[in-house]
Amino acid sequence: MTPKAVFWDMDGTLVDSEPLHAAALASAMRSEGLVPPADLHERALGQTAAHIYAMMREEFGLTLPFPDWIERKYSHYLADLSGLRPRPGAIEIFREINARGIPQAVVSNSDRMVVDANLSAVGLLYPGMKTVSRNDVREGKPHAEPFLRAAWLVDVEPAEAAVVEDSVIGASAGLAAGMKAIFWPERPAMQGPDGAVTVNSADELRAALGLR
Repeated sequence: MTPKAVFWDMDGTLVDSEPLHAAALASAMRSEGLVPPADLHERALGQTAAHIYAMMREEFGLTLPFPDWIERKYSHYLADLSGLRPRPGAIEIFREINARGIPQAVVSNSDRMVVDANLSAVGLLYPGMKTVSRNDVREGKPHAEPFLRAAWLVDVEPAEAAVVEDSVIGASAGLAAGMKAIFWPERPAMQGPDGAVTVNSADELRAALGLR
């Protein structure tokens, strides 16, 4: 059954930006004399900037104030988005859903400047588009608030909406909001949260969204 609204995560789900985020985070750490751990990408996946900052302070001894840390990280990230690409199959499905007149929104734990920059870089920012950034809510994922705000923006009941996410944190937020959570991980065989529908290809995603 096709949902009445579809809410997409951005980084790693619609846009293949996770490698760029990981590289920017590692560069910001090195600029402060810190050594990025081998599992930095996995540990940061889906997390808010505040959570990552707390990890930097507690585990790596970062002393830079939060505003300065964010500026440092985003200066690395936004320096060159020319290589940013959509995740294969994702934007095609997004546009197909739009063509069917089904409301959609992009719901991200990234800050507003990153949401707008990423979507613009891959040609997916258009007038009237609904987006929810970390700056638009009090609590980020895994809390339900970002997805509940998206449901309010498009005027649908949460239970009638589906969420597409590549992280356990994001899929858990969708489930907490009472929505159908579709877990589309970057790598096959990753385990999603209990209650989520796991897919491992764009074709499987289309089927889970009832587009066949």
